[in-house]
Amino acid sequence: MPDKKFFENLSGKGKAIGVLTSGGDAQGMNAAVRAVVRMGIYVEAKVYFIYEGYQGMVDGGDNIVEVTWESVSSILQVGGTVIGSARCKAFRTREGRLKAACNLVKCGITNLCVIGGDGSLTGANLFREEWNGLLEELAQNGEIEKGAIKKYAYLNIVGMVGSIDNDFCGTDMTIGTDSALHRIIEVVDAIMTTAQSHQRTFVLEVMGRHCGYLALVSALACGADYVFIPEYPPEEGWEDHMCSRLSENRARKKRLNIIIVAEGAIDCHNQPITSEQVKDLVVQRLGYDTRVTILGHVQRGGTPSAFDRILASRMGVEAVLALLEGTPETPACVVSLSGNQAVRLPLMECVQMTQDVQKAMDGKRFSDAVQLRGRSFENNLNTYKLLSTKRTAADLPKTNFNVAVLNVGAPAAGMNAAVRSAVRIGITEGHKMFAVTDGFEGFSRGLIKEISWGDVGGWTGQGGSILGTKRALPGKYLEKIAEQMRTHNINALLVIGGFEAYLGLLELSAAREKFDEFCIPMVMVPATVSNNVPGSDFSIGADTALNTITDTCDRIKLSASGTKRRVFIIETMGGYCGYLANMGALAAGADAAYIFEEKFDIRELQANVEHLTEKMKTSIQRGLVLRNENSSENYTTDFIYQLYSEEGKGVFDCRKNVLGHMQQGGAPSPFDRNFGTKISAKAVLWLSKKLKECYRRGRVFANTEDSVCLLGMRRRNLIFQPVVQLKDETDFVHRIPREQWWLKLRPLMKILAKYKTSYDVSDSGQLEHVLRPKQAEA
Repeated sequence: MPDKKFFENLSGKGKAIGVLTSGGDAQGMNAAVRAVVRMGIYVEAKVYFIYEGYQGMVDGGDNIVEVTWESVSSILQVGGTVIGSARCKAFRTREGRLKAACNLVKCGITNLCVIGGDGSLTGANLFREEWNGLLEELAQNGEIEKGAIKKYAYLNIVGMVGSIDNDFCGTDMTIGTDSALHRIIEVVDAIMTTAQSHQRTFVLEVMGRHCGYLALVSALACGADYVFIPEYPPEEGWEDHMCSRLSENRARKKRLNIIIVAEGAIDCHNQPITSEQVKDLVVQRLGYDTRVTILGHVQRGGTPSAFDRILASRMGVEAVLALLEGTPETPACVVSLSGNQAVRLPLMECVQMTQDVQKAMDGKRFSDAVQLRGRSFENNLNTYKLLSTKRTAADLPKTNFNVAVLNVGAPAAGMNAAVRSAVRIGITEGHKMFAVTDGFEGFSRGLIKEISWGDVGGWTGQGGSILGTKRALPGKYLEKIAEQMRTHNINALLVIGGFEAYLGLLELSAAREKFDEFCIPMVMVPATVSNNVPGSDFSIGADTALNTITDTCDRIKLSASGTKRRVFIIETMGGYCGYLANMGALAAGADAAYIFEEKFDIRELQANVEHLTEKMKTSIQRGLVLRNENSSENYTTDFIYQLYSEEGKGVFDCRKNVLGHMQQGGAPSPFDRNFGTKISAKAVLWLSKKLKECYRRGRVFANTEDSVCLLGMRRRNLIFQPVVQLKDETDFVHRIPREQWWLKLRPLMKILAKYKTSYDVSDSGQLEHVLRPKQAEA
């Protein structure tokens, strides 16, 4: 293991950082601006706002302003960008860039953090390359001192991609994409209820002039009948294909059809496909009552989602670290997300690859375009294709395998999307799919029935668990479950659930010695709001719960802004796992979060009260404190509330709020629908592979460790891990993993709330290269 590296050695003294937002706005840009400002001030650098993007840099004067800690207070939950963004023709000319350089040098700014799309970042890189020449010219013209050329010899640039289209190669998600998906899904969910009433077809046009990500993922998240995207145009004769799919779905008693069209959708001859054209086609050919809804700028607006706030905060801090470590030799880099990992990539490599996608589309090399978009895009497309097209009975392979699906543990939003995906992929693979009601308890009582393709229609957007779920473990029902498995000839098992599902698989695995019926492939997909399952960084349902917490905190903060000098204590769920409290605090801009994983005592509580007392002397006269429900046996929510009330007398008053079961309810977020759909599809494909491997002499027999697995997200990949091997990683008493990745983000929350702390940056700092798909290079 390399020595841990902490950023304390990185000082920003004597450095000045300029932050600007450019190009189209995106939700979450403010969270990024806030993180850059606060991290910059934390490392003792000067930080400047550059208002109105490059236009402000060219115009100078009041557009470049030094900022303080309070300057970015209360902007975390605001959509758009508070420092403005403008298209700037002047910056495209050398003369304009000359003015910009002069204005930066006057403020001593040699570090730029640019938040924008690929055009904005390309402009920044050109500016960096010309920097020396620009300074020399300014010195010759007498606009700056000769000594300034040496003093401000090089310009450091770090980019963050803010774009709702997710059209930048090299990053899994750009800032704003998740929030735009929230807007789209809110509209689709609302439209579905009215379409259902009138048996209507709706054609929805979403943004994405050159990139189909929003259209594709929203189609996956709402189970749309058809989707049109620029990277994967429909084949010749798509009109017939689309109409036959719509009429087949209607014949299966589906009362509505949803068609999603990206604004840049094209056919295989690069001719545009418009939403009106699609509507006219449906009306003429099928005579269905059809309406068009163009979502437009609604997608750019509104408050950022929890995911975007955390992503932008992580990237903002990483951007400051990258600027502090920059040298004249360091290429301009972009801070990006790969899986669950923040990475730095050379800016121009990403820009080049983004431009290559467009070239591939222009040259009708559509499969290359899909590959260049990256792994995540390709997976989304393949999953959508599998789930949207029901093959005829004649086309389906026949395996004679029976696969059972059940939910175990507490309900989590996204479970139904996972079940739908599993059932449809299983049927496509040729298996008979069986749904078990009420978890292991229902299994023992024989609540098992075959489930068809049409039975799971419309499930993606439903919260809770339609199959029904119970916390009961299989241990006390082993004989009855084995009997039911014999009766229904169950050859494989998919369990979707939380910590109980993990314990259940361990019990079934241990019972194999006694019962041959359990010698079958079994796989678990983690689904719990607590996100406490070992072997996975994320669980289905946690994102929805996090958004609920964040929305509630936003409302509470607004109520506090009216009354002033008020501190709110908010209790979150999670059992002993502090994920929701910690990440909720990061997303809501809280002052403290008490969790079980990080022990705290009366001295820390006292320090927090003093910190809030100091805060009340500034212009930010409110406080927000989150507490995980089981963070401490004695320092209960009531105790903390009473302590704060007593100690804060005369300075602030206190209120408490227990969020409770609202965190488990509600419609699943786009992330949970998408994650549930993809992870469940992968799990069933693995079961298919295992069934083939374990089929001998007319029966399935699997008794090895690697035939009972948990499928989890680890850093950058979805991987299958034998549940027995995860035992060592588990704290069974407190039902949490022994090591949790998000604890590394805890100092981030403290830094952004103005606490001095130690931040491990061992994972940061390595500039990686963009991996290009092999085929697309040819």
